[in-house]
Amino acid sequence: MTHTVTTLGSKSLRSRRGTVWTEAPGQPWAPLIPTRRPGTGPRGRSGGRSGGREATRGPKENPEQWPRSKRSRCGRSKPSYTLWCVIVTGLIIFTELLKSAPPLEVGYHSFKDVAEIHSFRTSLLSWYDKSKRDLPWRRLVTTVSDLNKRAYSVWVSEIMLQQTQVATVIDYYNKWMQRWSTLQDLSKATLEEVNEMWSGLGYYSRGRRLHEGAQKVVSEFKGEMPKSAEELQKLLPGVGRYTAGAVASIAFGQVTGVVDGNVIRVLSRTRGIGADSTSPAVTEALWLLANTLVDPARPGDFNQAMMELGATVCTPKAPLCPECPAQPHCRAYRRVGFIHTLNLMKLPSMLDIEECSAGSCSLCFPASQCWDGSLGVMNFPRKPVKKPPRVERTLTCVVERPTNAGGLEYFLVQRPSSGLLAGMWEFPCAFLETEVSEKEQKQILSDRLNSLLGRSTTPADLQHVGEVVHIFSHIHQTYRVYIHFLSEEPDAAAVKKEATETPSSSSRWVTKDGLHQSAVSTAMKKVRALGRFS
Repeated sequence: MTHTVTTLGSKSLRSRRGTVWTEAPGQPWAPLIPTRRPGTGPRGRSGGRSGGREATRGPKENPEQWPRSKRSRCGRSKPSYTLWCVIVTGLIIFTELLKSAPPLEVGYHSFKDVAEIHSFRTSLLSWYDKSKRDLPWRRLVTTVSDLNKRAYSVWVSEIMLQQTQVATVIDYYNKWMQRWSTLQDLSKATLEEVNEMWSGLGYYSRGRRLHEGAQKVVSEFKGEMPKSAEELQKLLPGVGRYTAGAVASIAFGQVTGVVDGNVIRVLSRTRGIGADSTSPAVTEALWLLANTLVDPARPGDFNQAMMELGATVCTPKAPLCPECPAQPHCRAYRRVGFIHTLNLMKLPSMLDIEECSAGSCSLCFPASQCWDGSLGVMNFPRKPVKKPPRVERTLTCVVERPTNAGGLEYFLVQRPSSGLLAGMWEFPCAFLETEVSEKEQKQILSDRLNSLLGRSTTPADLQHVGEVVHIFSHIHQTYRVYIHFLSEEPDAAAVKKEATETPSSSSRWVTKDGLHQSAVSTAMKKVRALGRFS
């Protein structure tokens, strides 16, 4: 015979054998205490063998404290408090895990319906309207009615912002627009003037192509900018898919998305895209998402909001997830919460967490790359390991000479019109293929100076003043810096001789002020800062 409980959750339960299980007052889920109906024994018959002992034992006895033999006679005891807690806790954990676990659906990397897309747009634009930074190119777009001038200003800002921080660009942008406020103004400038204005901004080919593009618009399109992303990308030099989309959406209102580094980060995290973000398949998927999400009523603002979110909130390091308007839609954030729940409950990994149920998905984490719990949402996006920059050593010599006015002049050489730092001015340099002694370095430089200056220079004339390290995107460059001071003042004959032997198109002497105004690279500015010639 066993005690069969017929009702769960009630205050008292009656068994078939007559035992009443009563909940202890004020102790929910406490062990139920058995009592007897007056006049009944354990067999349910009045006057049974234990009937006389009912009053003395009463409700103080707990079946779990009975001897094993007695428990076996009276049947299985009531589930204990600990068991009830385990059951309830398990149900709670299971419910929470279902809420936070990534859904296993084929469309995991996309948005499920129009309602979710609308919610994403609304939240992002509302945040942008309240939090956007006050930037000069944004002010110009909202205050200028001329679409052509508006497109030009966006074009300039987007070219400058490539690979360059906003704080650095602001000053360059303001100076540029003050000097060349229209396409026509820029088209009339010389490349030398453009390089001088671009000096210090880096990636100098950007300025050259912007100049070429302005000349093409004026000469071939009568000064009218192409108005669609497709035409901008096809017709203008240096305008890629991103720049074309930005100009078309912000200046002309074309409903087209943009994908830059900031947008890649936002989309990779919100849609759980863990594959290499530089691969063609992932790139196309990101563009498809961007074009799907863009708000048709405010395409320019939406694209700027996506970039603003990536630059200020969804940052590469230390992202501000609690402040993010995209948090309710963020797969990466949900995944972090899911893993945190498992760790909080001290449970083992219950599931092999997959990003989607599409089998071998080209957008998910590759099998060779595991989730790094210390990174959280920063697991996204994934990029291939960069190759270390190429190490190069270059000899450079700052050549000075006094002027008749009592100042100093510096000798500069122009780099080739193509390649790294194309068209920029620099101090005479000589590439060092292998490591050699200082004596040999001086000999190499003196030979180089003899060919440039047209006068005899010996290794003893050169003084080593230090080294400058400059890192380009793909080159780790070390400059061994020497100085050569020409003590004699130039006479008219010497100046005339140098003018004939040193072509002005590829080399020149400049004063200190002229040196500051010349189109010299950041690396040469570091060289210039060494020693007495600063």
